[in-house]
Amino acid sequence: MKHILNKLFDHQPLTLAEAHAAMRQLGEGGANPAETAAFLAVYRMRPITVAELAGFRQALLDLSRDPQLGTNEVLDIVGTGGDGKDTINISTLACFVVAGAGVQVAKHGNFGVSSVCGASNVLAHFGYDFEASTDQLRRQLERAGICFLHAPAFHPAMRHAGPIRRELGLRTFFNILGPLVNPARPAAQLLGVFSLELQRLYHYLMQPTGTRYAVVHALDGYDELALTGPAKVVSSQTGEQMITAETLGLAACAAADLAGGSTVAASAGIFKQVLDGGATPAQRNVVTANAALALQCARPALSWDDALAQSRESLDTGAARRAFETMLATQ
Repeated sequence: MKHILNKLFDHQPLTLAEAHAAMRQLGEGGANPAETAAFLAVYRMRPITVAELAGFRQALLDLSRDPQLGTNEVLDIVGTGGDGKDTINISTLACFVVAGAGVQVAKHGNFGVSSVCGASNVLAHFGYDFEASTDQLRRQLERAGICFLHAPAFHPAMRHAGPIRRELGLRTFFNILGPLVNPARPAAQLLGVFSLELQRLYHYLMQPTGTRYAVVHALDGYDELALTGPAKVVSSQTGEQMITAETLGLAACAAADLAGGSTVAASAGIFKQVLDGGATPAQRNVVTANAALALQCARPALSWDDALAQSRESLDTGAARRAFETMLATQ
C-alpha cells in the first residue's frame, strides 16, 4: 500500500490493474487504518479516473458474496449519497413503487454515512433481516417483487474501511462505488450522482457493460430526479437530455418539500406515510417520477407518460405498500 500511496501523493493516477490490486489489499485487510484513511483522503483531493473506478469496482465485485437470485433480470435504483440534502428516502421508496408495478428489484444499499437515514437505516427500523439467506431473498423476489441487499452483508471487504468512513463522516469514493457494485449485477439500473463529472465517469464505465441504465444529476446538487430544477440524464437508451419538472408534465418542488426526518424514526415515519397513501403532492411526484425513469430502464419501450402512469398506479392502489409489507413478512 505504501507504494500505491507514494504514487498517488506524486499526483500519478493508478492503472486499472493497480487500482484493482489496491482495492483488493484494502478489502482483504492488508492496509492499516492510517493507510486506509490516507487512501480515502487522496480522492477527496483530486478526481477519480475511469480506470481507477473500473479497477475498484471489479475488485469489490470479485470479493463480494453472490446472492444467487437465479436471475440478473432485476433493477436497482440507487444514488451515491453525499449530496448533503437529507431528503426523504426517494430511491428506496421508488424501488417499492417499481416492484408494485411488476418489475423485480434487487435494491442495494447501506446505512447513511453523510445523511441521517440511508436505505439500511430505514429498513432496519422496520425489522428487515440483513442476514437473509439466498432462499429468503429468492422468496422475497418471487412474492414481493423485491429484496434488499445490505452492502456490508454482501461486501465483507468493506468492513475494514467502514469504521474509518464513519469516523470521517465525509463523502468518500465508497459513495461513488456503492451504486456500481450491486452483487446481483442487475440488468437495469437508475443511478443518481452528485456531480456532472461523476455522471460522465459513470456513463463511460457503464457503456460497455450491457446494462440498461440512466444516470441522473440534478444541477442544484441532488443525486436523483428532485424536480427542484433542471436535471441532466444520460441514458443507454436515449443518450443525453436536460429535463425539468415542467417538461415531464409535473409541478416543480421546493427543497423544503423533500426534507427527510431529523432522526431515523422520523424518516421511517415519513417513508411509511408515503407508502400508506399519505404523501404530499411533492413527495408523490418525486417518488413516482424517479420510479418512472427506472421503469423506462427496465422496459425501454415504455413512453414517459405510460411509465409515470404505472408508477402512480402502483403507489395509489397500494401495490407499492403491499410489496414493502410482503418483503418484510417473507423472512
